Amino acid sequence: MKKSNSVDDTKLDEADEKQVFRVEGSEYGAGGVRDGELSAGDGVFARMQRYVGGFGVEKRGIERVPDTIEERTDTSMSKIGTVWMSSNMAVACFGIGTIAQPVFGLGFVDSVLTIFFFNILGVLPTSFFATFGPIFGLRQLALSRFFFGWYGVKLYAFFTVLTCLGWSTLQIVLGAQLFHAINPNMPGWAGILVIAFITILVGGFGYKVVHEYQRWSWIPNFIIYLIVLGQFARSGQFDSLLPLESGHAEAGRILSFGSTVFSAATGLCSYASDYTVYQPSSSRRTTVFFWSFGGLLLPLLFVEMLGCAIGTATVRVESFAQAWGDAGVGGLLGNVLIPPLGDFGRFCLVVLALGTISNNCPNVYSVSFGIQVLSRRSAHVPRLIWTLLGVCVAVAVGIPAYDNFAPWLETFLVTTAYWLAIYEAIALTEHFVFRRGIKGYNPEDYNTPSKLPAGFAAFGAFAFGVAGCVLGMTREWWTGPIGTLSGGDLGFELAFGFSVVSYAVLRAVERSRFKR
Repeated sequence: MKKSNSVDDTKLDEADEKQVFRVEGSEYGAGGVRDGELSAGDGVFARMQRYVGGFGVEKRGIERVPDTIEERTDTSMSKIGTVWMSSNMAVACFGIGTIAQPVFGLGFVDSVLTIFFFNILGVLPTSFFATFGPIFGLRQLALSRFFFGWYGVKLYAFFTVLTCLGWSTLQIVLGAQLFHAINPNMPGWAGILVIAFITILVGGFGYKVVHEYQRWSWIPNFIIYLIVLGQFARSGQFDSLLPLESGHAEAGRILSFGSTVFSAATGLCSYASDYTVYQPSSSRRTTVFFWSFGGLLLPLLFVEMLGCAIGTATVRVESFAQAWGDAGVGGLLGNVLIPPLGDFGRFCLVVLALGTISNNCPNVYSVSFGIQVLSRRSAHVPRLIWTLLGVCVAVAVGIPAYDNFAPWLETFLVTTAYWLAIYEAIALTEHFVFRRGIKGYNPEDYNTPSKLPAGFAAFGAFAFGVAGCVLGMTREWWTGPIGTLSGGDLGFELAFGFSVVSYAVLRAVERSRFKR
């Protein structure tokens, strides 16, 4: 791997200076862009960058972070774990566990086994790609140009933007539901605005503030979940006797619920390296991988299994069934905490409602990079503006989605699993088969279209992946022929398999033709 901007570099040479990204220009730096250069010039955006930078707002967008001591300042390995731990300790992941019984009709044991295995499958790709941040200093979508090409990556940037906005909408709706469980007179839109406003305050500042917030924000959520666990266990409403069924129908339900679980686990994959780009290149890949793996997996298992246990009470306990129908996830948590604990139970729900911000911050932070990858013009607009716009869109979608949340959650998550399976299939095949590991990359090429894959193979593999989805999916609005045979959703599994095989063939032809 060719390396530039070493630790001993003190200034750019003439060749580098000619290629440096200018906020008002059209060229990017080959070896990375220093922080001071992000606000160079006299244009509107440059002045805006200098102004917000004075308040500690991160100015960097998709520009590569130079490998220097001055730029790679994040040396804490534990922050890699806590940024994911706080994100996955939020109520949205708890909500995934709660729908195992009401939506999919599963018992506790089969739900827990599904949660365990599909989460492991989902977090592996995200943990792997998180290791690329310290090596290349590139945001995940900028890095993805090496997999999909200059134009092909724009398709995945579009889907990433939709995913970020979808997750943001989920979080603000869940937070609003919790506020409604505390005070039934509080309308959903009011809770949505509260969550959105606080999210902007944290996510808008950028990498350092997000990491510092995430470093500690998982702790109060974890404590409240322990209280929820204790109160629910004392209530005696846990129904462990829901039958563990077998046969074709049971396999179908497990596959469908597994797609939802997988989607939540792998949902951060397309922005995995966004949160490690300021780590020095000397960071050990195995250390980065295991911190990421643990930070992702442990909270997912804990909160989803807890949600699954509480969801079992909706079968035979009228108060839980009514709470689920009236206020969804927030209603279930309120039914566990408020009757026995009174005002303290309401306080616990406030903490959990505010805890949705920890899951929202990575989404509103990374949505800006997806927009910047779409075109050179959007890349010139400061990251903060796209973050603010993303939150506004999430609010606009969240208010009408508030009253029809459970079906919306399940549909959104499964759809996310489909396209991320295709993304992972193509990216992993390119990395292992064609680039043969890290040495196959020259990170300086990330912004030179003529040195990136042509993208035809990626587009073709995407089409084959979509075909796999169509054949294997089982949705209310469509059931594919293979999905009919299996009785459950095989969309993401077939999407992955079709994409791997087709990309291996098409990319070999593309490399032979274009020599890149």
